[in-house]
Amino acid sequence: MATETRYILICSGKGGVGKTTLTANIGISLAKQGTKTAVLDADFGLRNLDLLLGLENRVIYTAQEVLAETCRLDQALVKHKQEPNLALLPAGNPRMLEWLKPDDMRKIARKLGEDFEYVLIDCPAGIDDGFKNALAAAKEAIIVVTPEVSSVRDADRVVGLLNIAGIKPVQLILNRVRPAMIANQEMLSVDDVTEILALPLLGLVLEDEQVIISTNRGEPLSLKDENSLAARAYTHIARRLMGDLIPLVDPGEEGKGLRAKFGRLMKTRIF
Repeated sequence: MATETRYILICSGKGGVGKTTLTANIGISLAKQGTKTAVLDADFGLRNLDLLLGLENRVIYTAQEVLAETCRLDQALVKHKQEPNLALLPAGNPRMLEWLKPDDMRKIARKLGEDFEYVLIDCPAGIDDGFKNALAAAKEAIIVVTPEVSSVRDADRVVGLLNIAGIKPVQLILNRVRPAMIANQEMLSVDDVTEILALPLLGLVLEDEQVIISTNRGEPLSLKDENSLAARAYTHIARRLMGDLIPLVDPGEEGKGLRAKFGRLMKTRIF
């Protein structure tokens, strides 16, 4: 390929922060900008990326068959009907976790890099073997957090592991932001989170009920409703990844009263 492939790990410390939804929608948004994009489901335990993309009925082969060399990579890739620049490599059977090694993930990712400009790796939450396998395939990372103490605290542990692994750059997406709760000091503010994690903010996504609706229908919001708050945020994130200078929306400066409480908790962090 003319340009070097970017292998981007999309990860979180805590589960349930919207990581897979972001992977699907950022993948769609990148593809809509004309870039050849692959999304690799590295969460072999839950395997939800195909559902969120509405591709579950088209999965025949998976990463498991590619590694076993019982099918070609192009046979396992599922191309999105509405966005031809996007393809999914589904996760294999959960039993793969028993034998899958970091070298296997590197092999899969490099195969994808022969045909795609972006490889987004949907990483399982936490810091166990699934995370370590997915990490081996990446060269840069995006950490997804919600403005909650537990989410940010767990993300800080992941940041430490990414730094040890030499992953650069590591950027931050703040998801499910509720400005009213920040204003009432019921949620960590954007400044709180970026200061605690010491990461550049790639984007923030405001809470949007359309995300839940589109996820349940298997219709990525980036395809369905370009005018929703979340869909615009996904597009802006994709464009920032591509190097475009898109200004960030500031939902408010309030909510800093939680910082002191969080600072006490961080003193007990473990890597």
